[in-house]
Amino acid sequence: MKRNIVFVINYFYPDYASTGQLLTELCLHLQHDFNITVIAQQPGYAGEKNEEGKRIVHDRLENINIIRIRLPEVDKQNKLSRLRYIATYFFYANLLVLRQKNVDYIYTISQPPILGGLIGTIGKVLKRSKHIYNIQDFNPEQAEAVGFTKNKLVFKAAKWMDTLNCKWADHVIIVGQDMQQTLFKRFNNQKVTENSVINNWTNEQEIVPLTKQHPKVAAFIEENGWKDKFIIMYSGNLGLYYDLENLIKMTREFNNIKDLLFVFIGEGAVKKQMQDYASQHGLTQVHFLPYQPKESLKYSLNAADVHLVVNQKGIKGVSVPSKIYGVMAAGKPVLGILESESEAHRLIQESQCGVVAEPQDYESAIRQIRYLQSLNPNQLAEFGARGRAYLEEHLRRELSLEKYRKLLLSI
Repeated sequence: MKRNIVFVINYFYPDYASTGQLLTELCLHLQHDFNITVIAQQPGYAGEKNEEGKRIVHDRLENINIIRIRLPEVDKQNKLSRLRYIATYFFYANLLVLRQKNVDYIYTISQPPILGGLIGTIGKVLKRSKHIYNIQDFNPEQAEAVGFTKNKLVFKAAKWMDTLNCKWADHVIIVGQDMQQTLFKRFNNQKVTENSVINNWTNEQEIVPLTKQHPKVAAFIEENGWKDKFIIMYSGNLGLYYDLENLIKMTREFNNIKDLLFVFIGEGAVKKQMQDYASQHGLTQVHFLPYQPKESLKYSLNAADVHLVVNQKGIKGVSVPSKIYGVMAAGKPVLGILESESEAHRLIQESQCGVVAEPQDYESAIRQIRYLQSLNPNQLAEFGARGRAYLEEHLRRELSLEKYRKLLLSI
């Protein structure tokens, strides 16, 4: 008989958020082994307006039951707005979990910070179910790294609470080897909850290497006016944890190189700040686009000559930028601005798919950009081909999905 699992994940199909896309694919993969209910917010990650007036809406995707919560609009740069949004989600997510019948497993992720895990802890106690806690980002460590909170008392209380969530969980899943070390530190050499490292993924059968001459890639380049340009692209969340508001300042060093473009695709808390900086300094070689439809992603990714994969200083062991999997699948060279020995840094070094610089070492990043631009197309293609080959051997989507399936069936 199938067991019943409730996924409490703030983003789900058709949201653009990377966690939403990953967990959608996971649920689709598991739907024949479990009875799945998903509790998520109504779509709106990329700023879409939602006209649905009801607070709770029921939906369905294949065999998956979806319960969607209408949440207040959020200004990601305003702490009070974020708190209102998170508190509303936390209240209704808990309420909906408690309404579910015959719950065998509650699966939560580390979003919203701390409270995502707490929903699972509360549900485990009140529903007498198993709790699987998937940590995509460690908080409050991530918030501390970017200075989102400087209150030591708040930091200690939040860290204590999330460590408690880890201790009470039946299994903890982390998405990088460096993050497993952070989990061990949380337990301070005491007995650690059963845990597994399962990396995130991309669909390497959908995202495939294409040349700039491919009709749809060429059309994307043409319609944006990028023909015959060397394109350095960042595609993903323009959020607080990547130092993008400072990295964009590097582009001034290349303002006189007319065939070099910097392209930022996505939405996020620092996008307007980046756009304002580019406008104020006349950075005509810096371009911004919204998130691209999922069916167009392989064409936009392949329009680039080099992709940026970045993290803020202090994020090592705290988070893994999932965009690296899509870049490797597209067979493009990577410029990683990442801390040494972090998960994404390790992947770049092991696969030899690109070059790296340390976060906040902007001079080194500028030198690496100049180096990559100096390479001929064949040399760039070799970087990308090595990344694709490594991904096919070690990071295929099916490998991760099957690890999840076997783990959940074993608990």
